[in-house]
Amino acid sequence: MSDKQAALDFDIKKIDQDFLDNPFPVYKAMRENDPVHLNPDGSYFLTRYEDVVLSLRHPGMSSDKKVDFKPKFGDGPLYVHHTSSLVFNDPPVHTRVRKLLSEAFTPRKLAELEPVIEGIIDRLLDRLAGQGEFDVVSDYALALPTEIIADMLGVPEEHRHKLHNYSNLILGALDPVVPPEKIAEGHAAVEEFGALLEELIADRRKTPKGGEMGEVLAALIFGEVDGEKLTPVELVQNCIFLLNAGHETTANLVGNGISILLDAPDQMQRLRGDPSLIKTAVEEFLRYQSPLQIGNRKATEDVEFGPEGSKVVIPAGSFIHTSIGAANRDPETFENPEAVDIGRRPNPQIAFGMGKHICMGNTLGRIEGHVAVGKFVERFPNLRAAGEKRFHGRARFRGLDVLPVAVS
Repeated sequence: MSDKQAALDFDIKKIDQDFLDNPFPVYKAMRENDPVHLNPDGSYFLTRYEDVVLSLRHPGMSSDKKVDFKPKFGDGPLYVHHTSSLVFNDPPVHTRVRKLLSEAFTPRKLAELEPVIEGIIDRLLDRLAGQGEFDVVSDYALALPTEIIADMLGVPEEHRHKLHNYSNLILGALDPVVPPEKIAEGHAAVEEFGALLEELIADRRKTPKGGEMGEVLAALIFGEVDGEKLTPVELVQNCIFLLNAGHETTANLVGNGISILLDAPDQMQRLRGDPSLIKTAVEEFLRYQSPLQIGNRKATEDVEFGPEGSKVVIPAGSFIHTSIGAANRDPETFENPEAVDIGRRPNPQIAFGMGKHICMGNTLGRIEGHVAVGKFVERFPNLRAAGEKRFHGRARFRGLDVLPVAVS
């Protein structure tokens, strides 16, 4: 089948294992042959950088999913969660909730977190150094963001091992096609984690001054914007959102970054020779294997997309899939986009989105990436692959499920 035919035949509801393993050839074919692709279900799929940026910035694009998620989730816990959390709401709700959540990500708070992050990483590396062989994902990449988010929310140690599974099940339900049993598991995850958070919130209301643990939870409970506080539902669901947003993408960034360096030994050597490149390296990891591959918007007015000479009007009411993973490899924006260049400048990657919905944790995620990947590469000069890596097989988010390595 030709690339053009493959692009024209693409169906977001019928993606296969080949796409999940490596979506980039499909993105390329669509970007070149059908950049404003109409799916059989009437939704659109955007793959050009300029179009994806326009969809993220245009005032006629909505993030509200109260109508679109109803057929998929019914009235269950997943529906309540995804329509109450920050990411799937428009102003004024989005503005109010974002202001309250932003208290967790002020420059002062981030400065306080840096030594905490370094301490967690150093302890993890000390433990791994004695093992010889281990899995980067489960033994390292997941551990840092889990600890950070759990500290922010005051989740006790005995419950922290459950957080990754909660996040997987809740975010996995956002994929274009999800089996009924996975939807049921997602509902259960929201319910179970929500019940735990309600207990933590009730305890914190009794003892507002609880020290550093759960400081962000306390800020969300007692914080006000223009005299308004989060409702009980908003409070619980946005705590779940913080876990999902800060846990999944950071773990994917760290795992993907180490995997990229293993696949590009010249870039690994380059980073070892010049550790100051870690900041541009993290930007390149975000570009090359964007942790969030596909976002969504809904057009509230007719908007034109596509290259000059072949514009397509997406009509009001249309659901749009914004392929960040495709945009970040658009040769119209990035020179030699299929190659890894850890010193790439400029690098206007959009892995964290942009506009009013830009990820508010993007600075924290970058700090975690700099420390986690930089220290890992420095600590293990004999790092090598020790088996087949495997991606977790979700379309919306891209990250590794397994990355076995040897370090001695």
